[in-house]
Amino acid sequence: MDTMQAILTRKSVKKYKDTPVPKELIDQVIEAGLHAPSGLNKQAPVIVAVTNKQVRDELSAVNAGKDPFHRADPFYGAPVVLVVLADKSIPTYLYDGSLVMENLLLSAHALGLGACWIHRAKETFEREEWQAFLKTLGLEGDYEGIGNCVLGYADVEPEKKPRRENRVFYVE
Repeated sequence: MDTMQAILTRKSVKKYKDTPVPKELIDQVIEAGLHAPSGLNKQAPVIVAVTNKQVRDELSAVNAGKDPFHRADPFYGAPVVLVVLADKSIPTYLYDGSLVMENLLLSAHALGLGACWIHRAKETFEREEWQAFLKTLGLEGDYEGIGNCVLGYADVEPEKKPRRENRVFYVE
């Protein structure tokens, strides 16, 4: 799939099969995320790849507690969660982390996986127990959750939604 096709056809997947995703595919998606541009090439973002079902379910439960839509599983049944966090000491951390998220979403689509950006990583990783969890991984510092990229095999065809008009203003 070429880049433009991936950009124009990617949609957020909101229902997943419980089929495991091969580690090789997860690693390819992560590699694409790690190659996102970053301010002054500081590479502030990190990715925590969660494939452990118990940890995935705990993350989902914490996220559900903040979910304004009150979904039982805000991760839509996806078996993989790639949590993007970024070092807040880098001035461009939020933008850099957002670029990582976009690369994850596009690469997942290009590899035949479904993906969706799920918010509330910031709120989750502000909690003491999740900061302690990061320390168990050897991740210390002032990191902020940017987003959760859920991955898996789509169990539905994502709905194509129309693009809003009048969003480009030329200055010639």
